[in-house]
Amino acid sequence: MTGKTDKTEQAAAEVLGYEQARDELIEVVRRLEAGGTTLEESLALWERGEELARVCRRWLDGARARLDAALAEEAGAEGAEGAG
Repeated sequence: MTGKTDKTEQAAAEVLGYEQARDELIEVVRRLEAGGTTLEESLALWERGEELARVCRRWLDGARARLDAALAEEAGAEGAEGAG
């Protein structure tokens, strides 16, 4: 089941940008905090919130990896300059 979930999350991440997912997640949390929804609606909102949180995490993890790679490349270039 994990493979299907990963594919679903990846597809959602490709469709939703980070800001879109974050904004929708904020709205989901607001609706849950406000109450007044049925148990079924609350569960659906919770599940959507979990999915959106994973999409945001995927975007943030990707950004962190890109930043780490850029910093490592910069450090490598500075090390090569200092050795030469």
